[in-house]
Amino acid sequence: MALSFDLSALTRPDLRDLQPYDPHPMPGMIKLDANENPFDFPEEVRSYLWKCFHSESFTRYPDPAAQDLRRELAEYTGVTAENIIAGNGSDELILYLMLAFGTGRRVLIATPTFSMYRIHARIAGAQPVDVPRLPNFALDVDRLLEEAARPEVSMLVICSPNNPTGNAALPADIEALLAGTRALVVVDEAYIEFGGVSCVPLLKRYPNLVILRTLSKAFGLAGLRVGYLLADQPVIRELLKVKQPFNLNDFSQMAALAVLKCRESFFSLVEKILQNKMVLLEGMNEIPGVEVFPGVTNFLLFRTPLPAETVYRRLVDQGILIRNVAGPGLERCLRVTVGTPEENAIFLAKLKLVMEMAE
Repeated sequence: MALSFDLSALTRPDLRDLQPYDPHPMPGMIKLDANENPFDFPEEVRSYLWKCFHSESFTRYPDPAAQDLRRELAEYTGVTAENIIAGNGSDELILYLMLAFGTGRRVLIATPTFSMYRIHARIAGAQPVDVPRLPNFALDVDRLLEEAARPEVSMLVICSPNNPTGNAALPADIEALLAGTRALVVVDEAYIEFGGVSCVPLLKRYPNLVILRTLSKAFGLAGLRVGYLLADQPVIRELLKVKQPFNLNDFSQMAALAVLKCRESFFSLVEKILQNKMVLLEGMNEIPGVEVFPGVTNFLLFRTPLPAETVYRRLVDQGILIRNVAGPGLERCLRVTVGTPEENAIFLAKLKLVMEMAE
C-alpha cells in the first residue's frame, strides 16, 4: 500500500504563517508604486551594451566573481574590489547576510522600513525584532543600542535614506551605533544617489559596517536585478560561504558595467527626477487634506484623512498604481514614485479627484 503524502508534516513550523510576496501585477496602469527610474534607458548606454554583447553570453556560465563589474564598482565607490560582492539585486544580498550571520539569532530592524528585511530574516531562521523609529522617523539610537547589547543580537538593519519614509539617517547616529555594538550594522543605501550622506567613509574605521547598494533605482536596472555590497574582507569571506556560485547572469553584469561607465547620463536623469519631485510636491501640497512628508528620495510619502486602502483602490480605478504602506507608525499613509512630468500631472489630477470624492 502506498503511503499518503502529507506536505504539512514537512514544512517548517516557523514559516507556516509567512505569506509569499505578492507584487500584484496590474498591466496597463500608470506605474508609480515601485520607485523605479521612469525615463527611457539612455541611447548611449544601449549602444555600448550591444557592442559588448556576444554569443557566449548564452552558452557559457557567467563570471562567478563578477570581476569586471566589481572593478568598476570599486572605481565608483572608492572601495577596493576585494571588499565588494555583486548580487542578483540587493534582495539576494540581504538573504546572504541573514544566512551567514542571522540564523538562530536576533536581527534588529529600524521600522517602519523595507519589508524584505523581516521576510529574509524569517526565511533564514533568524528572529526579526522591530525597533520603532521616533515620531519624525529618525532612528531611536538609544533603544537600538539597548536592544543590541543582548548577546543573541547579531545584526542591526537600517535603511538610509529610508523606504518608505524618505528620510536619511544622521551620520552621527550611524557612527554611534557602529561604535556602541559588537553586532553587524547593515546600512541599505538603495536611494543614496538621490540624497543623504553615504556611510562609505566609515568603512575604514568600523569593521562591523556593511553597506548595501542597488542599480535598480537611480541607474534604471530594475529589470535586470543588480545589487552590490561593501564590507570588510572578513565579512566578505563569510558571505562567500553562502553565495551561489553563478548568481549574477552575464547579461546583467554587462548591463551594470555599461551603466556605470556611462553614469553621467544617469546623474543627469537623477537631476530631472529631483526637479520633477519638487513640482509633484508643490502640487500635492495644494490638495486639501494631503499631508506630504519631507524626504530625500525619488518618492514621496503622504497621508490623507481617508483610509489608505480607500485612496489606493480609487486611484487604481483611475488607472494609477501607487503603494499602500499603511501600518504601525504609518497610519493612512501611501507612497508615490516620482514619474515623468506627464505621469505626475495625471496622478495629481486623479488624487485631487479622489480627495474631492471624500468631501
